[in-house]
Amino acid sequence: MFFSTARLFVALFVTLLVAGCSSNPSSSGGSKVVVGAQGKDVSIGDEMYQQMEAQGAIYDDEELQAYVNKIGQRLVSHSDMPNATFTFTVIDAPDINAFATPGGFIYINRGLLAYLDSEDELAGVLSHEIGHITGRHHSRRKTASVTNKVLATTVYILTGSGDVAEASSMYGTELVSGYGREMELEADGYGAEYMHKAGYDTDALLEVIGVLKDQEQFQRVKAKSTGKKLNTYHGLYASHPRNDKRLQTVIAAANDLDDGSYIENPAIPGEFRSNIKGLVWGASIQGKRDKQRFYHNKLGFTFKPPEGWDVNAGSSAITARAGDNSASMNITLKRRDKTASPQQVLETSASGTLSIGKVLDQAGLKGYTAVASDGSTAKRLGVVDFNYTFMFEGSASNFAASDPALLSIIETFRPTHPDEKQTATPRYIQYIQVPRGATIANLAASIRIPDAEAQLRLINGFYPRGEPRTGDWIKIIK
Repeated sequence: MFFSTARLFVALFVTLLVAGCSSNPSSSGGSKVVVGAQGKDVSIGDEMYQQMEAQGAIYDDEELQAYVNKIGQRLVSHSDMPNATFTFTVIDAPDINAFATPGGFIYINRGLLAYLDSEDELAGVLSHEIGHITGRHHSRRKTASVTNKVLATTVYILTGSGDVAEASSMYGTELVSGYGREMELEADGYGAEYMHKAGYDTDALLEVIGVLKDQEQFQRVKAKSTGKKLNTYHGLYASHPRNDKRLQTVIAAANDLDDGSYIENPAIPGEFRSNIKGLVWGASIQGKRDKQRFYHNKLGFTFKPPEGWDVNAGSSAITARAGDNSASMNITLKRRDKTASPQQVLETSASGTLSIGKVLDQAGLKGYTAVASDGSTAKRLGVVDFNYTFMFEGSASNFAASDPALLSIIETFRPTHPDEKQTATPRYIQYIQVPRGATIANLAASIRIPDAEAQLRLINGFYPRGEPRTGDWIKIIK
């Protein structure tokens, strides 16, 4: 699981521990008395979703969200709970993880999407998580076991030895979820059944688990060099999934359900690739920025332009302009004179008669604004001190009508908050066709990220030593 606060994390599990009883709806598993009431499950899951949404954890890509939801809903329609409400969401986190929360809320991190190669594999991830919901695995865990894991994880977070993101990432999931091998296998069985009924290739589920196994092997290599302890994921598979007899038996059983009718694979050629292209790689670049504000990364300030205005950052000035060109505001800067107040700077630099003067004190910044009139023309002027002295000059064809908008630009000027800053260099997943003679090693040579060659192999399924063929489409990181 992935949360940004320990309070939400602990509250979830405490609530789970005190829930009532219900029955397991999955036909494959039979009816079992389990801990947890379905109505309470929905309430828990919805509260978690609302909090994650409020914290900006949802990945900002409507087309990708819609694509993942389309696949998820198709699988749900072929599940043991076809009429239940499920919510599928891509999380803006680089961890290789997918998880389900009570009430039919299923999440997949964009970090995992980067390592998948097809819609069938994506369906494998989602169907497995649907299986955790239909199998009521949140509720069937032993109370004592869950309590111990909650306490251990809480201490891990609150003592400062780790944080929630680390504790709940892929390699810490065994501590948090406590599903264990039997429930993981059961979720694989349900998932394979739903995939088969929906027309997807059930072998893709093996490929997905292979992706996780490759990651485990890569982390083992890194752990040896750093001395860190290695944790594992997904039922503690000791060998590669294609060599795991129980797993193969569970997935093969889904194909035995064939009633003779042909179900066409629903994947549209090229659709998976078009949705993964441009996926953010690594650290988030969306932060907690307000989409309505303009941010200047180098100078560290932000302001909110009026609705419908465009902002252009040039080399000598920043210009905000109304969509119909009826008004504009130029922002320039000069070296700050600490002996002069913003009001003194404005008054000595302005031409014309000043009126409607106003002292500004916003977000710790001192400033001054006034209207300068010269005959039939008027301008909105402003000065704000922030490292430099920022000079504002606004004009309009109908000044009286536009002045409130011009003033709002000055009054919403402030420093960029730490959680709004973009500290990481944006990197994205792109696709190329392999040139003649190219190898993973020389393709990775120009990618400035840690373990570039290993990561390129991992996202393309070539770890540890595979190579693509000339003309193959592969993912790269730009």
